Amino acid sequence: MLFRGPPHGHSVRRVVASVDAPAPASLLEQRRHVADWIFTGALLFNGALTVFWLAVLVTGADPVFFGTYAVDRDEIVRVTSGVLIFGVFWGGIWYGIKNALLKSVAGFSNEERRAAFSSRMSAPYDVKEIVARHSERRIRIIDMIGRRGRFITLAAVSFFYLYARIGTERPETFATAFMKDSLLDGVVVAWVFLALYYGEGFLAAVAYGPQSRIMDGVLARANCLLIMTLWLMFKFVMVPIGKQLAVVFPPNQFAVVFALIWGSYMVADALAEIGGALFGRQKICVRGIGDVNRKSVAGIVSGFTGALIFCAVIVMANQLPPPWLALSLVIAVSNTLLELYSPRGTDDVVMATGNALICWAFGALVLH
Repeated sequence: MLFRGPPHGHSVRRVVASVDAPAPASLLEQRRHVADWIFTGALLFNGALTVFWLAVLVTGADPVFFGTYAVDRDEIVRVTSGVLIFGVFWGGIWYGIKNALLKSVAGFSNEERRAAFSSRMSAPYDVKEIVARHSERRIRIIDMIGRRGRFITLAAVSFFYLYARIGTERPETFATAFMKDSLLDGVVVAWVFLALYYGEGFLAAVAYGPQSRIMDGVLARANCLLIMTLWLMFKFVMVPIGKQLAVVFPPNQFAVVFALIWGSYMVADALAEIGGALFGRQKICVRGIGDVNRKSVAGIVSGFTGALIFCAVIVMANQLPPPWLALSLVIAVSNTLLELYSPRGTDDVVMATGNALICWAFGALVLH
């Protein structure tokens, strides 16, 4: 079940109604049911993925979708250190930054900040009451800083490292290089986030807090968990597409295609939120997992412009012919439309899938 920002929001062109009146208790309870439903779905999927991992471990069969699945000392150390460094330490840094910004910039009290980093499911949490007391624009900017600060910094470093490595090594698995290659890693991280989903303590706040938008209200953690679960599912979609991409493109173009798929998605998604938070008037109603689902023209323009410039720079830097510039335009438009029309919480995987399919069609129909 997906929520819209206001009642009767049947089009992304419809202007959102005012958010002055508190949400009725029935609506808050309904949102809690959706949060529970998403948790149950993620639990079932990760349970099935765990059974799949155990079956592969026992039988020794080729896992196909993951490069590694074994359990040994090195793998345990790698997974544990990854959870501690990127989950606890890095999450803790951005938890502290967001907490400080909520206090100094948005004017949140201690109790309001405590509630913001809670699960928001064990007690009433009404976004409409919060924005009646504090600046919605400042809250959106702080939400953006927490989300993008935690993830875009690591993602950008990973992207440029992988882009350079693919350009040198040219592996046939280039299309999935940005995704988890260890099945154990994927299973363990998912169980950690499931275990902390309803938690009210410090670890739960660190794991979910930086990327849980204030404006998503009761459904903030549900939005985060949905995104994580869809990324694990996406592995089963992207591997077959990636194999086809390796067929239609020559190895010397693998790095470019990788950048057009993953880099353009990252740029469009990040700049849409950054531009929308800084300059946008959130008037466009969209579907999604969140208490308030709205986007802005400024965010749309920022995402499109950034994606187009990024793709064009990659193409020109590799001295590719004009058809590749046309591909850049198509991908920028696709990213923009998919980011706008996909329900919030699903747009990441939809955008990446769209980019991969467009690149495959270009390679199959134009290059061959």
